[in-house]
Amino acid sequence: MARNLDPKCKQCRREGIKLFLKGEKCFTSKCPMLKRDFPPGMHGLSAKRKRISSYGKQLREKQKAKRLYQLLEKQFNNYYKQATRMPGDVSESLLQLLEKRLDNAVYRLGFASSRTTSRQLINHGHILVNGKKVTIPSYQVKVGEMITIKESCLKKPFWQNQTEKLGKSQIPCWLSFDISKKTGTIVSLPKKDEIAEPFDVTLIIEFYSR
Repeated sequence: MARNLDPKCKQCRREGIKLFLKGEKCFTSKCPMLKRDFPPGMHGLSAKRKRISSYGKQLREKQKAKRLYQLLEKQFNNYYKQATRMPGDVSESLLQLLEKRLDNAVYRLGFASSRTTSRQLINHGHILVNGKKVTIPSYQVKVGEMITIKESCLKKPFWQNQTEKLGKSQIPCWLSFDISKKTGTIVSLPKKDEIAEPFDVTLIIEFYSR
C-alpha cells in the first residue's frame, strides 16, 4: 500500500502548524516546530515571508488536511468526490468521511498517540469492530458500532504501557468511551462544528471545485 514517507516533522514545518504526527514527541521540547517554525529547505525563512495567492491558500489547506489524516492525493480526492454525491453540505460530508475512518476513530478514542500508530495497530490485528477483527484503516465506522482491543493483544508491552493513558485524552462528542471495558462506541455522526481541526474545509472545497 502506498504511503507518504516524508519526515513527519518536516510536514508540520511545511504547513506552519503542529499536526501532531509524532504523537507524544509533539508535546515535548524536542518538537522541531519550537526551534524552526519555518518551512524546510534552504529558502525556508524567505518562503515564510512571501505573500500567498488565493490558490496557494486553498492548496495549503488541502495539504494540511491530507497530512493530518495521513492520506495520499488520490485517496483524499476520492473522499471529495464521494462527498459531492452525498446529500447535504459537501464540506460536512467530507469531514464525516475523514473522521469516520477506523484509524481516526482509534486515535480519537486514545488507543494510540497518533494516526500513524493507530493505523499500525489496525494492520496488525489489534482492533476489533463489533467483536470482529478489522485490518483496513480506511474502514468507515457506523453509528452503534463498538471498537475494542483484541484480548490477546492486551498482554503485549505496548498495551501494558498504553492502558495507563486510556481515558485521559479528550473524546469527541460523536464517540463514547467505557474505560472499565476499554471499549469505544460510535454514538452519532460527527458534526462540522464539533470537529476542531487546523484547516478550513471551505477552501478545500473551493480548490477541488475550480
